[in-house]
Amino acid sequence: MSTLDLLLVVVGALGVVIVAISARLHQWPVSEPLIAIVAGVLLGPAVTGILELPELTAEPSLLQHGAEVLLAVSVMGVALRYPFAALRRNWRSLALLIGVVMPAMALVSTGLAMWLLGTSFALALLLGAAVCPTDPVLASSAVTGLDAEEDLPKRDRQILSLESGANDGLAMPLVLLALAVAGPLSAGQAVLESGWQVLGALVVGVVGGVVAAKALHLAQRHKTTEQGPMLLYTILLALLVLGVCGLANLNGVFGAFCAGLAFNLVSTGAERETEVQIDEAVNQFAVLPFFVALGAMLPWAEWRALGWTGVALAVAVLVLRRLPLILGLARPLGMPLHSAAFLGWFGPVGVAAIFYLTMEVEYGSVHPEILAAGTLIVVASTLAHGISSAPGRAWFRKVERARAD
Repeated sequence: MSTLDLLLVVVGALGVVIVAISARLHQWPVSEPLIAIVAGVLLGPAVTGILELPELTAEPSLLQHGAEVLLAVSVMGVALRYPFAALRRNWRSLALLIGVVMPAMALVSTGLAMWLLGTSFALALLLGAAVCPTDPVLASSAVTGLDAEEDLPKRDRQILSLESGANDGLAMPLVLLALAVAGPLSAGQAVLESGWQVLGALVVGVVGGVVAAKALHLAQRHKTTEQGPMLLYTILLALLVLGVCGLANLNGVFGAFCAGLAFNLVSTGAERETEVQIDEAVNQFAVLPFFVALGAMLPWAEWRALGWTGVALAVAVLVLRRLPLILGLARPLGMPLHSAAFLGWFGPVGVAAIFYLTMEVEYGSVHPEILAAGTLIVVASTLAHGISSAPGRAWFRKVERARAD
């Protein structure tokens, strides 16, 4: 039996289990990515050896394209999750989070890597840039579902979702800047490629989203669409935009997010609500193959070489990379301190970090120690944010009720 067949069996079985417990899953200190990564570890070479996959540091390209596809589908779901008016209402806070907080997070992580790993600024910056974007896949466990809607204010959920959707793609200029510092790119090449990737993706995404929405309107007027195919429509749109951007060497993740926003703006409310249902379902189950494979490919030997220094780095990044910044900007963000604390903690590191780390490997810049440290941070974030999402919402609800009383 091939490794792919075994992976399909594992993913299918996990999907059945998650469906069976889905009613209670968001009330437990666990998330779908955490369940998948634990399954990958147990079935991988480190434990049972059932899934024979190489370590990520040996074959990093195996996860790169899967990460990109998962991100494109996920950010499309984020773009469709709320009315477009939510983006207009919160654009100042989002601009502050993306334009100020995200670069600051990259610098904080860079400084921590230099301090704890003793690495050069160039290598540390590659790590800092890769782990700076918040992950929409891991963040969704904290902001989606009926429990999250009951526990968290709508504005907090909207800001965290939209930030995680936008900055996954907009982290690309920071990664290219880090590559320029490390050597593979010149400063001029980094600037030109950043502009081409972001602006080109914006154009492709907006055009694709508007055309797709208009085509759907036309089909509905002629009654040529049915419920089933329409539910998959935006997934195909995400893949289309990702493919076009790939052919043109553009930022496909940001392009998919822009396409979702454009589709959201042009679509009717009924269409958006229908698409949100399927995109949230796909975002729940599409994570399983990626995180099972990641769990089976974890670089245990490199982690042992890092020792407790690597653990300290992961903990320091999770605690210091984002939370102090958001607390310090609570007033400009228009948030009470408990909202800022929640938003500051739930800025997880996940699929986007793996994508950018493996992309940096393509340029020949990432040292195995940096790639190992990055994967350790991702696993630590998956564990910490998966465990704390339900208790975090309960704490927030308790504070809100106390304030109301």
